[in-house]
Amino acid sequence: MKSKKAFALRIEADIFREVEKLAKEEFRSTNGQIEWMLSKQLKESGRLPVDDDKEGLN
Repeated sequence: MKSKKAFALRIEADIFREVEKLAKEEFRSTNGQIEWMLSKQLKESGRLPVDDDKEGLN
């Protein structure tokens, strides 16, 4: 399992509310949704390798 790094995130309240709604719709925690969104963007921009076996899950 990969290690995780905890940190505080300041985010506008309206953006946070929308992320919370999206997370609920996709059955994720808000933290999990933010992590998924960041990972997806980094993979799409070529900054992280794409996991072929996990790509179809979400």
